[in-house]
Amino acid sequence: MKSPYVSELAPNQMVNGTFLVQNKDIRQKKTGEPYLALLLTDRTGGLDAKMWDNAADVMESFQRNDFVHVRGYVQIHQNRPQLTIHKLAKTEEGAVDFTDYFPASNRGSQEMFDELHQIVAGLKNPHLKSLLESILADEQIARPYRTSPAAKQIHHAWLGGLIEHVISLCRLCRTAAEHYGVDGDLLLAGAILHDIGKIHELVYDRAFGYSDEGQLLGHIVIGLRLVDDKIRELPDFPPRLRTLVEHMILSHHGQLEFGSPKVPLFLEAMLLHHLDNMDSKMEAMRAAVARDRQVGGCWTSLSPALDRMVLKKDRYLDGPPDPPEAKPAGPQAPSSEPTSFGQRLQNALGKDR
Repeated sequence: MKSPYVSELAPNQMVNGTFLVQNKDIRQKKTGEPYLALLLTDRTGGLDAKMWDNAADVMESFQRNDFVHVRGYVQIHQNRPQLTIHKLAKTEEGAVDFTDYFPASNRGSQEMFDELHQIVAGLKNPHLKSLLESILADEQIARPYRTSPAAKQIHHAWLGGLIEHVISLCRLCRTAAEHYGVDGDLLLAGAILHDIGKIHELVYDRAFGYSDEGQLLGHIVIGLRLVDDKIRELPDFPPRLRTLVEHMILSHHGQLEFGSPKVPLFLEAMLLHHLDNMDSKMEAMRAAVARDRQVGGCWTSLSPALDRMVLKKDRYLDGPPDPPEAKPAGPQAPSSEPTSFGQRLQNALGKDR
C-alpha cells in the first residue's frame, strides 16, 4: 500500500514516497541554473514541490504524467505546504498501483449502477424507459458510464464521478418534479442522459484530460449522437418526445456562452439546467474546502471552478472570538478649567476692572 499520501503530509516532515507528476516546469534561478517546479499528486490531493539543487541531473529523465519517487522535506511557503526535493527518480508503471493515484468515488461503481437501474425501472413512460434500459444494457456504454469522471477538474473530478453526479441529480429531480408539478420521467431521463457524452469526451488512463473527439466535438454533441443511435433502434419512439430529449441534452448548460447551442425552452429543460448547475457547484464548493492546503486562516485559496475563495465554516465558527467592539464615546461635559486663551482673556478683563 502506498505511503505516505499527500493528505497525510505535515510541515517539518521528511518524505520518502512515490507520486504522480501532474505538472512539470523547468525554471531558472538567478544564477542561471535550472530548477524544477512540480505538482505531485495522488488520490488524496496535490502538493507543490521544488527541486532547487542538481535538477539538471534528473530533469530530462521523466515527464508529466510519469510516476516519480522522491525524498525531501515539507515546509510552509505562503501558507501552503511545499516539498523541497533532495532526490528524485522515475518509477516504472509496473511498480505502482494506479488506484493509489487517481481520486475515486467513496461509493462503489456497481452499487451506484444498481441504484440507477432501480431509478429507470420506476419510470412509467414506456418509451423513455426502453431508451434508458437499452443504453444501460450496452456494455460499451455502461462500462465507461460507471467509471468516468464527471469533469476534468471542475466538479466530481474523480473515477465514478459521472454516475455519482447523475445519482445525486436524479434524487434532486424526484423532489423538484413533485414540487413544480412537471413530467418527472422526462426530467429523470434528461438527468441520466445530459452528460453521457463525457464517457468519450474524457480520458483518464493516466491523468484526467480530453480525448481528440472530446476536444473537437465536446460532450454535448457526442451525447446527442449516442442517444440518436439508440433511438434509431426503437422504431416506435415518438418523434416529438425524441426532440424534447435532444433539447434537454443541448440546453443543459443553460446559456449560449457556457457551451449550449440552445437555451432551455420548456419547464423540464429549465429545471434540469438549474439542478445540474446546483449539484455541480455544491460539489465544487465542498471539494474546495476538503482539498485546500492552506495551513492557517478560514478561507481557501482561490477556486478556479468557482472564481472565488470559499469560507471554511467550521474553522471560522471554532476560531477565536472577535474582539469586543469599542463603545462609542458619550458627550463630554464642558471643562470648568479655562483654556490658555480664556485665561489670558480673563486676565485682560480683570485689569480693565
